[in-house]
Amino acid sequence: MIFRFTTAGESHGKALMAVIEGLPAGLKIDQDFINLQLWRRQQGYGRGHRMKIESDKVEIVSGIRHGFTLGSPIALMIENKDFTNWQEVMSVQEVDNLDEKRARRLKRPRPGHADLAGGQKFQTHDLRDILERSSARETAARVAVGAFAKLLLKVFDIEIISHVIMLGGIPDSPILASWEEILKIQEDTELRCVDKEASQKMLEHIDKTKESGDTLGGIFEVVAKNIPIGLGSHTQWDLRLDGLLAQSIMAIQAVKAVEIGEGMEGARLAGSKFHDEIGYNKEKKHFTRLTNHAGGVEGGISNGEEIRVRGYLKPISTLRKPLQSVDVDTKEISVAAFERSDITAVAAAGVIGEAAVATVLADLMRKKFGGDSLKEMKANFLNYKKDLINY
Repeated sequence: MIFRFTTAGESHGKALMAVIEGLPAGLKIDQDFINLQLWRRQQGYGRGHRMKIESDKVEIVSGIRHGFTLGSPIALMIENKDFTNWQEVMSVQEVDNLDEKRARRLKRPRPGHADLAGGQKFQTHDLRDILERSSARETAARVAVGAFAKLLLKVFDIEIISHVIMLGGIPDSPILASWEEILKIQEDTELRCVDKEASQKMLEHIDKTKESGDTLGGIFEVVAKNIPIGLGSHTQWDLRLDGLLAQSIMAIQAVKAVEIGEGMEGARLAGSKFHDEIGYNKEKKHFTRLTNHAGGVEGGISNGEEIRVRGYLKPISTLRKPLQSVDVDTKEISVAAFERSDITAVAAAGVIGEAAVATVLADLMRKKFGGDSLKEMKANFLNYKKDLINY
């Protein structure tokens, strides 16, 4: 059994869509929980005006009956309310006599974006053909899919949360926080950061950056708790859990680096200072790690500790004070195009990161424990836990 999904839709098109396959029959679906994840994605200080236009809600089209999964593909849709203002520009039918201004044609690619490389790849001089799908608006669909994955994981007591550990170089070193500290962050907080002093400095930095027409990046951390031992495998390169997590996080727009555990710090340390020593709890009959520098993954396999993954977000590519570019038609030097944009989106990226981690873990849980129904999957899971106790 596998958990997989695909998304469709453009930033200013009629809607975003996704199709999910592989959820077992009998899983209770909480639509309010899914919509909460979509709301969380839209929060965070420094977001653009688009967040005020859209109030994302999921519409489930298939695969659910009377609140429970059927085991068949699930189709969902998220309406783009801004489509009202883009019906001519994004019409699926050919539109005659659409002048340059009304067509909102993009021909001055933005540095750091997919505009130019995508235009060259797909041989189009209207870079809106690229912009619309490469936009991070697509992640709303991924967050909805991730919410379904979280509902499955929750049955097995697996929880996932995120927080901002650096924004625009503040503080000097990434913030270290325990699960309990991260859990205390209020959902409506402006930056999802445990350090109030650092958070205030981040807010001030965002305001100054906005005034200068610039943008900011940062680092978010996703933490997953109660992960069973044995997800992923050492046997092939494409089965390794750390590789799968890294690919899923790196696929988030603007993420340029991924870290598992304290991997970057570990590159500077001796092995005796980095590797997690092993202990054994005789009362609970399980092996323990005295530390968790590895971030819950050893040899491509989950070891039962918290999984910790960090995503490094570059500054937003669309600047209010545009950088130099070249007109793809005239080949003349010009300033890059400006599209409505955020100043920063690190807190929102953390929520997207949660979804990315959830979809990887849901897939590996399905592969390991199988089952056409949730009842069957749970039985397989409980039998495996008994085997671990007897190891």
